[in-house]
Amino acid sequence: MQKLKTYVAAVTAILFWGLSYIWSGRLVAQGIPVEYFLPIRILFAAVILLVINLVCGYSLKIHKQHLLTFFLLAACEPFIYFFCETYGIQFTGSPTISSLVIASTPVLAMVAGVMFFKEHITWQHVVGMVICLAGLVLVTRASRGESRLFYFGLAVLVLAVVAEVAYASLTKALTDGYEPTVIVMYQFFIGSIFFLPLFLTRGMETYDPDLYSSWSVWEPILCLSVLCSTVAFAAWAYAIGKLGVAKSSIFQALNPVVTALAGFILGDEILCGGQWVGLAIAVAGVVLTQLNIGKKNLFARKKDA
Repeated sequence: MQKLKTYVAAVTAILFWGLSYIWSGRLVAQGIPVEYFLPIRILFAAVILLVINLVCGYSLKIHKQHLLTFFLLAACEPFIYFFCETYGIQFTGSPTISSLVIASTPVLAMVAGVMFFKEHITWQHVVGMVICLAGLVLVTRASRGESRLFYFGLAVLVLAVVAEVAYASLTKALTDGYEPTVIVMYQFFIGSIFFLPLFLTRGMETYDPDLYSSWSVWEPILCLSVLCSTVAFAAWAYAIGKLGVAKSSIFQALNPVVTALAGFILGDEILCGGQWVGLAIAVAGVVLTQLNIGKKNLFARKKDA
């Protein structure tokens, strides 16, 4: 039951994050600055989480030795990650391709999990990850970025991947002492402070009362805030605590699957046959990493004879 709950939490987070590329893409398409909707998104989420924590009676005290960890956590995500992720969508011109780059997170996450937390990694995990990434490469080769800043957008997305892995490692270090919703609440409150200067300058630079107050703008903002921030991040913090950095991050590879399917269903993007095959291969790779086949730790030191 515990394992099922953990996997449900991980899949829930990935489901909403996959949809976040669609909602962020719609805001960018309307000319809404990243510096405007990102601060609003995370501030709303922080307030919602505060109410939830108070109702549940969770302790909100931060231990002195963890102050720097919370600061770095918020710097990595939401500040660096969200900023780079959203600009990556804007520069590449494709939510699906953007989510594919983010899906390379398991590569760095596996290294971080082994180095910092001595996590158990088997050949099965490595093979599954390689199969998953092969599927993602197939989708990428079948896609074409039309933006003239396409490659710059890819570079920005790679920086987002680095920030995501650092975030997962910092979250893992906090999960034993704090409730997941408390971790994410402080993460977003501190992140809101980071975003404030950008919000007051570039975010409000082209403010149009009619456009910015319209439902076409607020619908995706509310979806991003409630579902993709409040629910998804709390679920993800829980999953990281139970699965570890490496195994939980492998679920990131499902992001492009959700994004592609949602984009296809909602009419935001059209997928070709090669992309569907690639997505199927990627999912098969993720499933392989979660099956209990191999048990020998790939990085375990051999005992002296």
